[in-house]
Amino acid sequence: MPVASKAPHPRAVQTPPSPRERGEGRGEGRAQRVCVGVITGPQGVHGAVRIKSFTDVPENIAGYGPLEDEAGTRRFTLCVVGMGKGVLIAQLAGVGDRDHAEALRGLRLYVRRSALPETEAEEYYHADLIGLEAVLRDGTSVGRVQAIYDFGAGDTLELARPGGSPVLVPFTRAVVPTVELDAGRLVLDPPPGLLSDGEP
Repeated sequence: MPVASKAPHPRAVQTPPSPRERGEGRGEGRAQRVCVGVITGPQGVHGAVRIKSFTDVPENIAGYGPLEDEAGTRRFTLCVVGMGKGVLIAQLAGVGDRDHAEALRGLRLYVRRSALPETEAEEYYHADLIGLEAVLRDGTSVGRVQAIYDFGAGDTLELARPGGSPVLVPFTRAVVPTVELDAGRLVLDPPPGLLSDGEP
């Protein structure tokens, strides 16, 4: 679960640092669940699966309690049994053969917000920022956050704009002075030219 921060860059938290108690925002306040990983395929013939973990420490994915599918209709208890190149090897309760494991390929695994750590001040889960409306100080809508990137110099928000191409905005305190999760929006104070090819 990615985290973003603003000091001088607000930090966008991609993943929680450790299991404790804390999904997919769409401009309606905080998400209730967060995607913590995805099953990339089976491992061996006894039902083990490969999982791409989105947590800061990959093994922490097993520390949040039962995980759920996207619909919230299936729950999985996960036990990490090994590591692969860029993936965890895990056993899911009730999955005992390769065919069953293969059928889970591509399944995204979610955890409830209450299972994740609280963020620090000016630190935000990516899932909380995705979908927020971006507005100027006067309330003019610019677009919505559709992705968050880290190119090495701090977090960058990608804003989808109606009728225009996406724009990248540095997630710094200067450019994004206010984040209002409960209101489902963030406020921009862009320098001249930042939105020039798609001013609202």
